[in-house]
Amino acid sequence: MKKALFCGLAALILAPVLPPPALAEAQSEVVFSHKHWTVEAVAFDDGSFGCVAQVSAPGDSFSLWVLQDQTVKLQFYSDDWQFEEGTADLMIAIDRRSPWTLNDADLYENSVLFTLGDDDAAFGFIKEVARGSRLYLMDDSGDGVKDYSLAGSSASISALGECGDVLSEDPSNPFK
Repeated sequence: MKKALFCGLAALILAPVLPPPALAEAQSEVVFSHKHWTVEAVAFDDGSFGCVAQVSAPGDSFSLWVLQDQTVKLQFYSDDWQFEEGTADLMIAIDRRSPWTLNDADLYENSVLFTLGDDDAAFGFIKEVARGSRLYLMDDSGDGVKDYSLAGSSASISALGECGDVLSEDPSNPFK
């Protein structure tokens, strides 16, 4: 699978990125799809790369991003939202487990964005998403905002990890 992901990323790197200026933000390729999830390798117009695992319904999505520097971000998107810049505290519950608190999530246009730390808590959260059936996004009072199916999340998060591993490889030094 790693080799197939690398070939997919290589194709993105070598493909000419010449979309119309209004659409010149990113180019992506689906590298894995399972149940409600897709995993894509993404080439941004600034030359950077990322991988995203996403579950979506019309107008709504929940995404886990792994960027080239191995930063992991959560993104909740809805056509119904229109934020000015700012932050918000929110909670996420997986199935009937205790909720996770995410303080100072960034609000931007139609998205809520949160950067996960590089610690055991972040690993535990991702593990819970991978094993869960449903994710509930709530405000800081615990009132429901959106919910998302996690069917297929285990295999998709595994594929996201492999895609992220390919991003971090340095082809100029095979002995790293």
